[in-house]
Amino acid sequence: MARILRETMLQIRELTLTWGPLILIAIAALVGSYLLLDPQPPKRVTIAIGAGNSAYEMFGRRYAAELRRYRIEVTLRTTSGSCENLGLLHDAKQPVDFAFVLGGSCETIRDANEEKGDAQLVSLGSLFYEPVWVFYRAEKAKALNREGQLVHLAQLKGWRVNVGVRGSGAPGLSSKLLAANLVEREELQRSFLGESDAVVALLGGQLDAMLMVSAPESQVVQMLLQTPGIKLFDFPQAEAYSRRFSFISPVVLPRGVADLSRDVPARDEPLIAATTSLVARENAHPALVQLFVQAAARIHGGAGWIARAGQFPSPERTEFPLAKEAERYYKNGPPFLQRYLPFWLANLVDRMWVALFSIVAILLPLSRVVPPLYQFRVRSRVFRWYRQLRQIEEASMKEKKPAAELLAELDRLEGRVARIVVPLSYADELYALRQNIDLVRERLKQKSGSDPNQEKA
Repeated sequence: MARILRETMLQIRELTLTWGPLILIAIAALVGSYLLLDPQPPKRVTIAIGAGNSAYEMFGRRYAAELRRYRIEVTLRTTSGSCENLGLLHDAKQPVDFAFVLGGSCETIRDANEEKGDAQLVSLGSLFYEPVWVFYRAEKAKALNREGQLVHLAQLKGWRVNVGVRGSGAPGLSSKLLAANLVEREELQRSFLGESDAVVALLGGQLDAMLMVSAPESQVVQMLLQTPGIKLFDFPQAEAYSRRFSFISPVVLPRGVADLSRDVPARDEPLIAATTSLVARENAHPALVQLFVQAAARIHGGAGWIARAGQFPSPERTEFPLAKEAERYYKNGPPFLQRYLPFWLANLVDRMWVALFSIVAILLPLSRVVPPLYQFRVRSRVFRWYRQLRQIEEASMKEKKPAAELLAELDRLEGRVARIVVPLSYADELYALRQNIDLVRERLKQKSGSDPNQEKA
């Protein structure tokens, strides 16, 4: 048992010494590749969401809940809206990684930042429709026609209209729509209140109308749709708006979608809508982009008041270049390995496979040296004693030492050889050495004229 243990330990030792350097090189290459590629996403990320109690905030909270499953902490940063979000993304000093940006709302800011050469931005896709809602007081519209309805936006001239808080996307978008209807800024009594303050002013009579851009999930929208005395302006020219503005889509608010029991709205309402995109910096971590796109599919992929199931997220109608990871998702879906492995492992393999193949390609030729090296190390435990055996034999031939002294040296050599341990596959080498020792001993005894049988007796 002791000999078997010694042989086993010997094999482990020799394998360690021969394969060890190659393994250390492989580990060093893997560690270097890991540090260089940085495959794991950061554990903290910040999203600019817009105003509090808005649809952006509601969606932001859902994103935070989704990424919490992967132990990523999401911080929601409240802002005035899309334009401020876009400015924060361009500002490298601000800790904002992702932001909701309304299409067509902040072209001036975007163009100015691109001219300055600020951080490049990419889109993860369009997420949802944000219709243009124009709510107005029914009594104010009675002076326009017998139906008491606002027919086109040009009739807003002279009205007290809230166009949204500065820094959000609503003022810029409303300016374009009003300009298309030949309504100059001076022809409106414009205000820039937040949604909550604007609703209070509209209900109190301090405003005649309010223009807002928000997802139907907004609580303000749902409340105003069901408020007596407040009407919603529809857009019968919705298709014409979409032809004139690339970021506008014609949509329909279905009859009864707000309240089926009270049939609110009482008919299909044609509206126009811009799409909101999730925008990130170009250097956003690829794994993080992949997680956000997958979260977007779960959050926005269902049917809504306006969008059909599976319509969002979408790579279409984005004003920024599509991120590579987002494009990969829209073409192929989630990475193959993520369907069967935990995210951290699937992501590690997905990001590191090029480095892994490169390391294997380099180490494979080097590994061919290991078996001969192992063989040399094991055989050298036997062959190194042949030098001493040859010296004894040469000393005998040249008669430099007495035969008795050489026989004593030979006995000591045989004692050392008896303690050599080699794997069984190399035992023939060891036994050959012992036979050669016996052969030299016989020659020495013959030369000294002694009879081996008498010696043993």
